[in-house]
Amino acid sequence: MIQKHISCKILTTLLGVALLNACSSKKEQHNILSDQEKSKGWTLLFDGNTLNGWHLYNKGDAASAWSVDSGQLICNPHAKNIKHGDLVTDNEYENYDLQFDWKISKAGNSGVFINVQERPEFGATFATGPEYQLLDDKNTDADYLKDLSHKAASIFGVIPNTSNSVPNAGEWNHSRIIQKDGKVIFWLNGIQTITVDFKSDDWKKVLASSSMNRYPAFAVTTKGHIAVQDWTSGVAFRDIKIKTL
Repeated sequence: MIQKHISCKILTTLLGVALLNACSSKKEQHNILSDQEKSKGWTLLFDGNTLNGWHLYNKGDAASAWSVDSGQLICNPHAKNIKHGDLVTDNEYENYDLQFDWKISKAGNSGVFINVQERPEFGATFATGPEYQLLDDKNTDADYLKDLSHKAASIFGVIPNTSNSVPNAGEWNHSRIIQKDGKVIFWLNGIQTITVDFKSDDWKKVLASSSMNRYPAFAVTTKGHIAVQDWTSGVAFRDIKIKTL
């Protein structure tokens, strides 16, 4: 009787461990969509294995500092003897819900651009596309953050992030961008950070007094490519998905 009780206890323990392992394994799956997400119209912008659907800004499919490693879209800004530049989607997008996870190196600085126009006369994505700032706020020089439009999840150089959001350094953070008819909302780790209407007079006034007013084509359209930035620090992305609104 005692042996039977012990056997049952061992079996229960083993089943519990197996269940935990199964749950853990499920949590570690990335760059996939559930059947429910697919039915709601979500599509992946990054498949976790290739750079399909992306290319180097104004340079096409040239080999670059961008690569895929262990299901992550990674940029090594210090890579040598290779093309550098921002990576942009092959397709353009206008009204959408965009979500993605990102991780940045200590004191790192990068960004995600929306509404990017890709033409030879524009030398960089930031000449046309508003930037969702990616930054390690905790380890960045305090003087840099005196301007809250430099804070993570701001529109860099234009709209400050005055929320209490703080990204986790060296860990995965979750961001969301919704754009609908020119109205844009940013989130960072579940906290809404900015809301703006690119077609409003308020936006035009703020832009005119910002450092981005030197770029005449900046934010003039609400449709374009999505881009990720090759800047001074290593950055990684995963689970990049989009739904048309």
